Amino acid sequence: MTMTDTERGPVLLTGATGFLGMELLARYLERTDRTVYALVRASDEQEATARLRAAAREVVPWASRFDDRLVAVRADLQAPGLGLSAVQRGVLAQEVTEIVHAAASVEFTLPLDEARAINVAGTQAMLELAEHCHAHGGLRGFSHVSTAYVGGTHSGTFGEDDLDLGQRFRNTYEQTKWEAERLVRSYADRLPLQIFRPSIVVGERRSGWTPAFNVIYAPLKAFAKGATLPVMPARRASPVDVVPVDYVADAIFTLAGRAGASGETYSLAAGPDASSVGELLDLSADAFERRRPLAVAPALYRRTVHRALLHSSTGARRRWLKRSEVFFPYFALRTHYDTRRAHAALTREGIHMPPLHDYFQRLVDYAVAAHWGERPLSRVDAAREALHRERRLHAPHVHERRLEHVHTHA
Repeated sequence: MTMTDTERGPVLLTGATGFLGMELLARYLERTDRTVYALVRASDEQEATARLRAAAREVVPWASRFDDRLVAVRADLQAPGLGLSAVQRGVLAQEVTEIVHAAASVEFTLPLDEARAINVAGTQAMLELAEHCHAHGGLRGFSHVSTAYVGGTHSGTFGEDDLDLGQRFRNTYEQTKWEAERLVRSYADRLPLQIFRPSIVVGERRSGWTPAFNVIYAPLKAFAKGATLPVMPARRASPVDVVPVDYVADAIFTLAGRAGASGETYSLAAGPDASSVGELLDLSADAFERRRPLAVAPALYRRTVHRALLHSSTGARRRWLKRSEVFFPYFALRTHYDTRRAHAALTREGIHMPPLHDYFQRLVDYAVAAHWGERPLSRVDAAREALHRERRLHAPHVHERRLEHVHTHA
């Protein structure tokens, strides 16, 4: 028997003003009647409320209709006790029945101590709050958003129950998310836990909407600007595990708080259906009508081609070359993610992971329309523009069918 929203009780979100967090926020507002508490970093409660309502407007049409179910709580992941007062902690403990912890720093180049302060210490503080809620109000679930890249440099299959396989890490993001997941797992005997591991999260499959232009968007932008190089630091056969944000949000929204073994982990990755570097380069070249670059092993590229290009480049091109270095490793991976548990659970719910080529053009259309993040374009506006593009695309065919109908019946 399915619980009603009233029986499920209020949910507490972190990261509600971020990319994935906003998608989760939209689902809790539009698909349930539950009250949504959100921890928001701000100078005071008024600013916290303003930021949360702005995030809701970004993703939900006529968002003001949900104001009575949106409760912003000023907090800071890096402050002792999250910066919450005893009264605030008491209210949350009595009210909240489920926590979804999606807040994190996703910067690859952050110094290790700073990344740990957010991703590890912040998770520790959330776990302590969850214990408080569990002791006083009966918390049903704590969902932690990790990343598939806790697999680090592991070569071969990385399972949903795997964590420490002796892998190294390419950046402080991967390392601190691994440390945070290890910490969460240590609470499995004290809290009802679930762990979700998305891979590379890109825009929505229907609208292309994203506020974050990272990883695969770097070569995409280069193709768009005509700045592609004759060679790229990549292996064509390497997997590029990409998932649209709506798939990840649907999965977490559907599976969060479900009964199961504490500490159960779901790999929200493409897994065996992942794209490849070769396919990504081909799709990008076709989308922008550019020549396909030659893929060269990143280590060789860095020692030879990249060094020479940096030496001969100036201005914007040199800055782009420097910024792109952090993404090189993700185009030469040797890791494949086992997604069997997530696949089985989500298939039963009618949730399927689409192949990249099915929605790639929408990612491109949105990125171009949004000027690669320079032109503000909300999820609401992006959905409207995508619908208009689809109508324009199909309009000639509709007109042809009407003419055929006229001639047939003349």
